[in-house]
Amino acid sequence: MKTDPYTALRTYFEQRTALSEAEFGVLRELFRPRTLRRHEVLHTAGEVARHGAFVAQGCLRAFVVDAQGKEHILQFAPEQWWIADQHSLSHHAPALFAIDAVEDSEVLLYDELFYHHPNLPAVRDSEMSLTMLTNRIYAMQQRLVLLLSAPAKVRYLDFIHTYPTLAQRLPLRLIAAYLGITPESLSRVRHELAHERP
Repeated sequence: MKTDPYTALRTYFEQRTALSEAEFGVLRELFRPRTLRRHEVLHTAGEVARHGAFVAQGCLRAFVVDAQGKEHILQFAPEQWWIADQHSLSHHAPALFAIDAVEDSEVLLYDELFYHHPNLPAVRDSEMSLTMLTNRIYAMQQRLVLLLSAPAKVRYLDFIHTYPTLAQRLPLRLIAAYLGITPESLSRVRHELAHERP
């Protein structure tokens, strides 16, 4: 069943801050709904990002491909998540990574005006903005520490905690690319965990 992306956006903000009808009306105008089919690209690495996305339904990913053609997934963005190459979007610089859809997805696209609109003080200046930024930085730092130092099992358990809906939705190869391990190693980890449960 298709989700109304604006309803999903309103729910997201209502869970975090108070928005008046007028503020939500202005906010709504800053987004453009778009359907992305599986594998459809929002932007490629090296291209200037024109949009970020709020995911109402489906799942997107941010990824890079190394010189050997191996994919490395930086982030998944399922429902109620945001995804963007923020530096590229804000500074019109080449994107460090690509973003595409891993499932058919309903998204709301936004551009850099979202961060500078004068009539959105509840979004721009509230504690929510600082909290969102702080949480994003912490999540990336934690992910980096796990990739550099944690065993595959710990990384997989963190993946399940971070993305509880995705373990059964995504192919093993995508989860493995996010964890920085081979699909075979991921299968072994999942097998071990299945046998640990009483």
